[in-house]
Amino acid sequence: MTRLDLDPVLVARARELAALAAQPVIDLAHRHTTVSVERAVLRLAGLTGTDPVTGEGRTEDRVPWVNRVVDAVRDQVGLEHGVALPVWHALTSGTAPDLQTLAEQVGAGTARFELPDGAAVERAREAAQAAAAEGIARIDGNRRRREELVATHGDPPRRPWIYLIVATGDIHEDIPQAQAAARAGADVIAVIRSTGQSLLDYVPEGATRTGYAGTYATQENFRLMRAALDDVSAELGRYVRLTNYASGLCMPEIAVLAGLERLDMMLNDAMYGILFRDINPRRTFVDQRFSRMVHARAGIIINTGEDNYLTTADAVDEAHTVTVSQLLNETLAKEAGLEDWQLGLGHAFEIQPEREESFRLELAHALLARSLFPDAPLKWMPPTKHMTGDVFRGYLLDGFFNLAGALTGQGILLVGMMTEAVVTPWLSDRDLALRNVEYVLNAAGNLAEDFHPPKGGFIDRRAHTVLRESVDLLERIADRRRGLMDAIADGTFGITKRPIDGGKGLDGVVELAAGAYNPALELLQKEASHA
Repeated sequence: MTRLDLDPVLVARARELAALAAQPVIDLAHRHTTVSVERAVLRLAGLTGTDPVTGEGRTEDRVPWVNRVVDAVRDQVGLEHGVALPVWHALTSGTAPDLQTLAEQVGAGTARFELPDGAAVERAREAAQAAAAEGIARIDGNRRRREELVATHGDPPRRPWIYLIVATGDIHEDIPQAQAAARAGADVIAVIRSTGQSLLDYVPEGATRTGYAGTYATQENFRLMRAALDDVSAELGRYVRLTNYASGLCMPEIAVLAGLERLDMMLNDAMYGILFRDINPRRTFVDQRFSRMVHARAGIIINTGEDNYLTTADAVDEAHTVTVSQLLNETLAKEAGLEDWQLGLGHAFEIQPEREESFRLELAHALLARSLFPDAPLKWMPPTKHMTGDVFRGYLLDGFFNLAGALTGQGILLVGMMTEAVVTPWLSDRDLALRNVEYVLNAAGNLAEDFHPPKGGFIDRRAHTVLRESVDLLERIADRRRGLMDAIADGTFGITKRPIDGGKGLDGVVELAAGAYNPALELLQKEASHA
């Protein structure tokens, strides 16, 4: 596979600076918890279902039990020590026989929580750890099952894997469409979430049929789609992967549900939520670390969202911010235990087509990413910003995008639609998009082995320019007191400014006290340090 001969000193310096810039974020995550992290602990321990809230003779929104319990603990004793100690102290002291019954007591308003002391602390810790360990054991079993199915059916016969979005709002309509997409050549099915779900501070329950421009991410929807793709995997003789979104205000919980239902990839990037959903930076970086530890354990590949920066900033002038974010994401992911093969770092085909040498510039940026992260399954994103109502132009742009992916050895190729940014793509558009990918990949074959940009040529020079600009920017970020946090506040990424104390969800962040306990974190960190 083609690689650029990058300056090893410059590359080493870039990674050193990325580590310095990311350290304040890592320190922040170690010192805090969030309501969603604590709810994820209860989900790992097996708490499911909702509390029907009634008023004036009608049933209103059903509130998940995990929200009810965490809110009750926070109101009565605070979350500074985590939810596990007060909850399992209640269970080990005989308040309720099991977690479900305790949750129902919370719903009835009769549950009372307190922090244990003396010997009761150890009893609560042991019981909480045993409960969390059951959930982690289920995640481990799903990882083994995936490996068995890949061994049985096989992986897709070539890279890049073809990634297609399916989401009608109705999970029961998504399923036949997803199976049809797999039969037409898709290797990865992404079920995009209903508009606005990232801003819900709870996870909906059950199979859903009412999503808008997407389908709600729920545990039951995950289970139904995974079972359907298992069926079509057996039919096709290749393992078809399933993707959803562990982002937004419930990132840790959705990561746990993905592990429990054997999803294979998850979009997982705090920066997307901060910049494009105005989620508080503190909240989402704490949530991201926990979710990535779960993904590491589950063997899930994450996808990051650097491609989104280029929808608000110029793809040439700001190309180095994408590289900087990739390096920072690599640092944060590895600290959470993820391995290179799990890092689906994002980049995109977004340079204005009318710009001279635009395709060569796209190749330079894609090849820079491929050369910096040779063992990562990079996720190559199709053109969106410069798509118009001209479907012929759109189809041609997607063809160029597919060719760039073939030339530069991308790992995951998201199928571009000729009506992208115009309408929700029709089924016919998806079919044509898959034909476009298949034609280009078949025609190009192993063209990447013949593609060797000359040292000192246009592509090589452009890639080194972007790398040097990335190092310069990382120097400035690392020199700031709060590193990446200050850079986000200044509008460094996607020209969008997000202050550290602004945005949604800040009230769900809690600074940990001495003696705080999270059984899931303890088990996940023990495994990560052992590995």
